[in-house]
Amino acid sequence: MASASPSFNLISSEDVEGTKVCDLSGNKIGEIDHLMIDKASGNVRYAIMSFGGFLGLGHSHYPVPWSSLKYDTSLGGYTSNITEQQLRDAPEFSDDSWTDRDWESDWHEHFGAAPYWRESGRSAGSLGESSGISRDPGVSREPPGAPREPLT
Repeated sequence: MASASPSFNLISSEDVEGTKVCDLSGNKIGEIDHLMIDKASGNVRYAIMSFGGFLGLGHSHYPVPWSSLKYDTSLGGYTSNITEQQLRDAPEFSDDSWTDRDWESDWHEHFGAAPYWRESGRSAGSLGESSGISRDPGVSREPPGAPREPLT
């Protein structure tokens, strides 16, 4: 396993892959298949979430805005205000979608997340009011055991 030391604010993408994603009631709605990272900034922009199917068959993949996920230490997974129905009703997605800013705008709007290219004054990968998820002391974007304050 490729985990970074829990004393740092780092986690390997390998350790994020396969992590469950739950709705705000704690019901599993999928799991993270892989991440999409902005090549220029290095920030995670989307978590590609696997949803549906049975025993790995018939599942679909949905790019979920990274800003709509928060790590919940008590669940050992991510929580989101995204619902199963929103995933089913999501705009059509194809590999060509990544080059279409209008599609990205529609996608972010569908999931109630601020587009990362319009965020200012904060890291585009961090959560804010636009995500629709309130900050809870038991919920963080960091992996278990990671400090909440930046290292100096």
